[in-house]
Amino acid sequence: MLKDDGTMLLSKLLGERYKEKPADASIPSHIFMLKGGYIRQVGNGIYSMLMPTKRIVNKIENIIREEMDAIDGQEVLFPVVLPRELWDESGRYESVGSELVRFHDRSGGDYVLGMTHEEAAVHLARNEAQSYAKYPFMIYQIQTKFRDEPRSRGGLIRVREFTMKDAYSFHTSQEDLERYYDICHKAYERIFERVGLPEVISVGSDSGMMGGAVAHEFMLLCDAGEDTIVTCDSCGYKANMEVAEGVLDKVEAQPAEIKKVHTPGANTIDALVDCLGVPAERMIKATMFAVEGSKRVVLVFVRADLEVNEAKLKRVIGANIFPLVDTEGIDLTFGYCGPYNLKADGVEVYYDRSIEGANDMVSGANEVDYHYTGLSVGRDFQPERYIDVAKVKEGAKCCNCGAPLKLNRGVEVGNIFQLGTKYTESMQMVYTDQDGKQQTPIMGCYGIGVGRLAACIIESHHDDYGPIWPYAVAPWQIHICALSNKKMDVQPIARELYDKLSKNYEVILDDRGANAGVQFADADLLGVPIRIVVSVKNIENGEVEISTRDKSIQTKVKLEDIEAEIAKIVAQIQ
Repeated sequence: MLKDDGTMLLSKLLGERYKEKPADASIPSHIFMLKGGYIRQVGNGIYSMLMPTKRIVNKIENIIREEMDAIDGQEVLFPVVLPRELWDESGRYESVGSELVRFHDRSGGDYVLGMTHEEAAVHLARNEAQSYAKYPFMIYQIQTKFRDEPRSRGGLIRVREFTMKDAYSFHTSQEDLERYYDICHKAYERIFERVGLPEVISVGSDSGMMGGAVAHEFMLLCDAGEDTIVTCDSCGYKANMEVAEGVLDKVEAQPAEIKKVHTPGANTIDALVDCLGVPAERMIKATMFAVEGSKRVVLVFVRADLEVNEAKLKRVIGANIFPLVDTEGIDLTFGYCGPYNLKADGVEVYYDRSIEGANDMVSGANEVDYHYTGLSVGRDFQPERYIDVAKVKEGAKCCNCGAPLKLNRGVEVGNIFQLGTKYTESMQMVYTDQDGKQQTPIMGCYGIGVGRLAACIIESHHDDYGPIWPYAVAPWQIHICALSNKKMDVQPIARELYDKLSKNYEVILDDRGANAGVQFADADLLGVPIRIVVSVKNIENGEVEISTRDKSIQTKVKLEDIEAEIAKIVAQIQ
């Protein structure tokens, strides 16, 4: 049974462990959390956590609390259910999409399930911090949230219900926000190092629905990631694809004569390449978008070997966008649209900088089954301005040093934003300054997904057999395997060792009497840092075998030296 000191008998641990790979899991953290009895799915993107995971999460939360308290954070707890009026004040009740769960109570009142708590933080702070003397301050919580995520996947990597640490700071000047933002950035670096993920990197990011001008994401680079991170090995430039910039080499071509050519059925770039034998980088592609909540239509011309970065375009447009599907009533020749002789009444037209100054290009002729060749940008049509809305390509030049850029997959484990006055101004939060004048405070916000962080530790620390938990967050610190046989029952000796070590460590004892293969397989799935094997052969020699889960240490130790050896190993692996 579990004792107050964190020890546990494996025979009593709820959560079966399995040999087989789960059919619906494809990434290591999801596979091992299901195989190892860590989580069980309740619904799409909704999981119950069993005891090992809860112990891991508790340790992660304690580390986060220590670091937040160390930078003067004040822990609070906001409601999960929030009235619509708060989200109306910020404007997000209407602007946030269907991921925000809206519902009515029995009296007909409108409410939301909080998926983030800027509004609640401002509501609390505006009533409690009305004098400059209270500033600056930071409040934080660790709480369950719900986001109706349309693409839940990967176990705890992307879920709908999740536990998050979210913090909100309030300042009287932009300079003070920037000072504290840097303090939080360093605190996050310490958190990730302490939980065993020092390899997490900070990248510039898009602030998205949170708002604000400056934002950073903390990313773990791994194959399980669904975000694309752009990095430069030469100068250290790092950015999320949503905001990354790169410099493309211009396609060298001399001006040519415009010709209208017949291209039957070539209404895609691939078909056009096959039809004309011209590479995609010598073509101009038309991409069309609708604007959420309006009848606006946006047309973007970009070099055809590139893709439009919707996050960048969204910032240009100032609203949410999505690919245009309903084309009825729009006077454009879809599949053959081009910038030369374009008639696009009522359509907003933008030109990506990738086509600036390009010669001898191919584009649609605004007529079905026809394209122009020989187009020169600036000679044949003159954009008023160019914008940067293209996704960065692998090998594009770094905007800082000119070295080739690399694309990596990454999982976001934390984020920080300089929100400015987006929420305090819309929600009319003010304080009285030293001169007796009312001012609007400036905000920052800082989030870490706790369950996702636990899953990411597995993504970074595992082998073919299971997780390799860092000592600071492992569900237990020592795992004792008791291997009896017909010749001798080693359980009493294992129990004595269990009781002795549990005075200073968190210990789990496999007391089931299972064979060695079963015990070792389960120990691998539980991933405890230090393993002690008590076997008949070892006991006959007056010793036990001690090893670490990462296999860096494997030794035999006399029974009377166990405590000293464990202390030595703990000091080494910490």
